Amino acid sequence: MTNLVRQGMTLMQGRWRIFRHETGREAGPPAWAYVALFCASLLIGMWSAKEFGAVVMWPANGILLAAFLQLRRDKAVAVLLTCFAINLATNVVRGDPMPFLWLNAVLNLVEVTVAGVLARRLCGAALDLRRPRRLLRFALGAVTPAVLLCTIIIVSVAAVLNVYTPGLYAFTFQRYFAMEALGLLTVTPTLLLLARRHRFRDTGASAGPKESIALFSLLTAVALMIFCQSVVPITYLIFAPLLLLVFRVSTTGSAIAVLLVTLIGGVATITGHGPVTLQRIAVDPELANVPTIVRQLNVFYGFLLTMIAVALPISTIVSERRRMMERLEARTFAAQIARRQAEAADAAKSRFLALMSHEMRTPLHGVMGYAEVLSRRPDITDDARYQVEEIQRSGAALLTLVEDVLEVSRGEEATTLDRIVPAQLLDQVIETSRECAAAKRLPIHIRIHPEAEAALLGDRRRLRQILHRLVSNAVKFTTQGEIIVTLDREGPLSIFRVRDTGPGIAPELAPHLFEAFVQADDSISRRHVGAGLGLAVAHRLTRAMSGQIALEQTSSAGSTFVLRLPLALAEDDVRAEANDPATAEAGGSARVLIVDDHPTNREVARLMLAPLGCDVFEAADGVEAVEMASTSPFDLILMDVRMPRMDGLAATQAIRALNGGFSRTPILAVTADAMPEDAARCLAAGMDGHVAKPLTHASLFAAIDAVMSTDDADTEEDEAA
Repeated sequence: MTNLVRQGMTLMQGRWRIFRHETGREAGPPAWAYVALFCASLLIGMWSAKEFGAVVMWPANGILLAAFLQLRRDKAVAVLLTCFAINLATNVVRGDPMPFLWLNAVLNLVEVTVAGVLARRLCGAALDLRRPRRLLRFALGAVTPAVLLCTIIIVSVAAVLNVYTPGLYAFTFQRYFAMEALGLLTVTPTLLLLARRHRFRDTGASAGPKESIALFSLLTAVALMIFCQSVVPITYLIFAPLLLLVFRVSTTGSAIAVLLVTLIGGVATITGHGPVTLQRIAVDPELANVPTIVRQLNVFYGFLLTMIAVALPISTIVSERRRMMERLEARTFAAQIARRQAEAADAAKSRFLALMSHEMRTPLHGVMGYAEVLSRRPDITDDARYQVEEIQRSGAALLTLVEDVLEVSRGEEATTLDRIVPAQLLDQVIETSRECAAAKRLPIHIRIHPEAEAALLGDRRRLRQILHRLVSNAVKFTTQGEIIVTLDREGPLSIFRVRDTGPGIAPELAPHLFEAFVQADDSISRRHVGAGLGLAVAHRLTRAMSGQIALEQTSSAGSTFVLRLPLALAEDDVRAEANDPATAEAGGSARVLIVDDHPTNREVARLMLAPLGCDVFEAADGVEAVEMASTSPFDLILMDVRMPRMDGLAATQAIRALNGGFSRTPILAVTADAMPEDAARCLAAGMDGHVAKPLTHASLFAAIDAVMSTDDADTEEDEAA
């Protein structure tokens, strides 16, 4: 039983709360102001009944309902009890007969309480009557039931005591209901909206102060013109200025406008003026004792109800539209700010990645470059050669890690279409892992099916990185046996397979194989190093090329990864032969200019070019490079990008602007800026090729061979022309 009582109390305090929450902000008129308004409305009603024998409407209950909904519990109870006592006193002074002396006061209190409880339940705790749905709920769900209940009681009691005929009962019922309902519908929303302006600020009102004054003045003038004459029935003219005002001012202003028209029309009608007095009343024996003005008031009630039904809903719809537009503008503004912040963050990330790529590759270039030069010297001991090779392998592992981290952090990029010769591409991929495989005595075989030998169109950089990661993983985890890389063609798909003879992959790891930082063995006693990014990067690059990568099969005898890519065939179906850059004829007297601000980088490049018998010249920045290129002919310029005084891009543009043959010198970008956009920027500046640091003999000679081949082709075209 105790639990049921507690649940009932909770229900009454929650969904069926009677009074407003005690912690809410107190605003609006003080308690005594509601009492004063109530007394004023009673005095006006008594005066109207005495002078004209009729009361237009009963605003006193509308004032009490506003106080009940707006004030806190202690003040609301005090106002209700005080007004109840005042109501009883006025009934005594007026000489109301029993039981109406106390019944009217009690029913007024019941009407306010029922309407208040229903309004708080149906219209929400905030009582935001600017919203169309809540205003409709207030009118139909709160006001109508409360007024209907009290009307049935009071009219039924009067009918029993005074023996009403059916016609008189219906007339009295209609008049009492309209009078009470109009009081609640015109006064309560106005007072609530005025009291809650701090919470519901109508910032979306279109009209300014001057325009609002003009609109209210126009409405007042039209209302006086309509109701101060009794010649022409022109009540319809009120809707033009009223709707104009409704569309331009706030909901609070619209409610005040309705109240203003009601006041002007009510005073004029009760004093015998206005179009309502022109209404001809049909002769009804059952209503013979009812004054004519009282019967005519039903017409005025119809006018008021129509005006309220038109003005207030339209006002709430317009207010809701303004609020939605403001919210849309605010969200659009916030979205624009978020977009600019995201773009700025993306640009900052791109700058950071480019800087980190450059700063990480620059020292690696010195380490790996010198290590490769040392590895080619014939006069070092076997122990020293082994140590140098370990430096190379460690540097290569660090470079792979740097590339993986940068690739994972990089955003999506547009796919480029390059001409790809499968044999050349696979040779380049195998070359990067050949030394590590040779150290394990693992042969790497390339098998290209005849139908897959044709040149392809695709993103060469992405494809090379995907295959490199698959092959390097196969070499890393295979201790004996062999690595086989195959290429096949099935319809529009080029299918690459990398098969190893390693230990296989655990079944529980297979579903997570292409997730970042996933490793077969992540214990502190693991045998293989790595961050677990290789396959994640390969999967990401494959998805960017609209392809699929998967673990095709795995067992204790090895694993096979398959890569399926929709690569189109190149128009010129050429089976190109892979050239060995190291043996490419460079000419013993070729003049090469190395431009780099780091002495270490210049020395590494010079040592790598030494086997070709080139005449090597050096420049420390772009200014020196332009001066040398403008006075001496060179067969090739190796150009760094980031340099003091003048960067490589500006230097290239200056060289291309020189006169004569100096402007046509092949320029190869040799830079630690390795992003795709960096290569595109170099080519746009006028360079003929791009190779990223750190350099190896193979990568440098391949880049030189590509640049010189392009230059030879351009020269032949010029001569033919």
